[in-house]
Amino acid sequence: METLDAWRDFNVAMVGATSALAGLVIVAASVNITAIIKAATLTARLAAGIASLLMGLTASAIALWPDLSLPGFGIGVIVIAAISAIFPVAATARLATNPAAQGSGRRAVNIVLAWLPTVAYLVGGSVLLAGLAVGAGIVAAGTLLAIVSAVIVSWVALVEVLR
Repeated sequence: METLDAWRDFNVAMVGATSALAGLVIVAASVNITAIIKAATLTARLAAGIASLLMGLTASAIALWPDLSLPGFGIGVIVIAAISAIFPVAATARLATNPAAQGSGRRAVNIVLAWLPTVAYLVGGSVLLAGLAVGAGIVAAGTLLAIVSAVIVSWVALVEVLR
């Protein structure tokens, strides 16, 4: 049986990085929360970014469980991604129905940023569920995508409210 031992250092690093980044994003958003709440798309997009960081944190923490099988990790990742999908769904709905977000190219980028980590986790979890070790790499890529996505969304949200 293949294990997740090769990914241990990565997962330890990601638990620390994603938890610290999630905290920083929440603190940064709280400084301008009144303005952020007024913009429905910003609130939904920021929530999706934070949820993706928490998805990365949780998946990395689960991967550290002793003697966890690849399919077991896959189940955990799929459950986390399914629960977290609530947030990109909400962001997509807000973007699709908000007249101010009608620039189709910009809206498409925002939707992709909201969904990319979740899709990576669903694919990686499915591959792990099949018992294939390459799924751990896909999940790792999802964690990195979550960090990049959350940083971009957070930066844009904070800049937009200060305009």
